Amino acid sequence: MQLVVGRIGKPHGIRGDVTVDVRTDDVETRFAPGAALATDPAAAGPLTVDTARWHSGRLVVRFAGVSDRNRAEELRGTWLVIDSSEILPSSDPDTFHDQQLVGLEVVTTAGERIGTVSEVLHHAQELLVVDTEHGDRLVPFVSAIVPEVDVEGGRLVVDPPEGLFD
Repeated sequence: MQLVVGRIGKPHGIRGDVTVDVRTDDVETRFAPGAALATDPAAAGPLTVDTARWHSGRLVVRFAGVSDRNRAEELRGTWLVIDSSEILPSSDPDTFHDQQLVGLEVVTTAGERIGTVSEVLHHAQELLVVDTEHGDRLVPFVSAIVPEVDVEGGRLVVDPPEGLFD
């Protein structure tokens, strides 16, 4: 299974640098010089990190062989991925990788089936996209609303505030 660690954004300058929307907590390892990243679409890569630096809160990366703005623009929108076997389990029992949550059945504390986690959004706060019979619902991924995550059991328990699933 492939996991997204970033998405290539717009070119930065004229020498092939690109901005990267980071989707990993391990930026130093994933974007270290020499690190090879698979891509989606696969035809765009693999890409090898030449340099990486932060500029105004954004990661700016130069990939080997990408030496001008035109080639950088061609990469725009490309997903940077790694194999899930490269991810080490977290030592924190309250930390989960997106792929562990997607597909979990969502039930209330009373046992009522709500739906299935279809996506995890990373905004100011993490949100779970839950596919219900009434369409997608966004659930804040906080302990007050999601008191239990049972990855091995394939379920996530929610204690929704009134109106969340209406």
